[in-house]
Amino acid sequence: MSNPLEKDDSLLVVERPERGVLRITLNRPEARNALSLDMMAALSGAIDELRADQTLAAAILSASGPAFCAGHDLRELTAHRADKDRGRAFFAKTMRRCSDLMQAIVQCPKPVIAAVHATATAAGCQLVASCDLAVAAASASFSTPGVNIGLFCSTPMVALSRNVPRKRAMEMLLLGEMLPARAALDYGLVNRVVEKEKVLGEAMSMARTIAAKSPATVAIGKRAFYAQIEKPLKEAYDYAASVMVENMLIADAEEGIGAFLAKRPPEWKGC
Repeated sequence: MSNPLEKDDSLLVVERPERGVLRITLNRPEARNALSLDMMAALSGAIDELRADQTLAAAILSASGPAFCAGHDLRELTAHRADKDRGRAFFAKTMRRCSDLMQAIVQCPKPVIAAVHATATAAGCQLVASCDLAVAAASASFSTPGVNIGLFCSTPMVALSRNVPRKRAMEMLLLGEMLPARAALDYGLVNRVVEKEKVLGEAMSMARTIAAKSPATVAIGKRAFYAQIEKPLKEAYDYAASVMVENMLIADAEEGIGAFLAKRPPEWKGC
């Protein structure tokens, strides 16, 4: 019998393989999981579900078919060149929805782990960079190839430049070449590289580890990480110090420290 909490809306398959873990699978294999407006809306809905459901601690973002994600749906975009405004309004709507989706992943209090089994290009590479953690197959590859077709990967650049060193980001953006998984690991775009058949298992192991932590502490930490990284050094330290003070006052910190000192497993209260 299927799990009533699992669903398949054709664009996405959403499952709960283990307690506390949501698995979201991009499911447009015939289009290489391109990010159409409908695909982005469905993915945004899944992230909203992750945020709202207090029984969930982390999500795994995977994909079906021969590619992880080919980026924006160029056929959909091109079709709107026939609009009276040559597509301007539709292009703006698409880029706005994409930007909102990437920010929703970053702002979600629960970590999102990309499980990349194959190629991730353009906005697909941006999607990987927007996730908190990423596991890639040794055969996977990454690129921001927009420059090759006259459309610079400007929005993917935002996520990419916040994950890899500046010169590496510019190399990817200006050359538009495929980056093998091992190089992506060296660049800092992904955390781990494993054999293709082990990608989901490795991502699940990371999600399982996160799910065993205090959810309140993880939420505090994720929010603080992204907030401090944009600040000057002194402001970052002042902010982080204030976060630690507030963190010390939550019930889970009191429980966790007490359990550590008493040499017993903690019993998280989630607050």
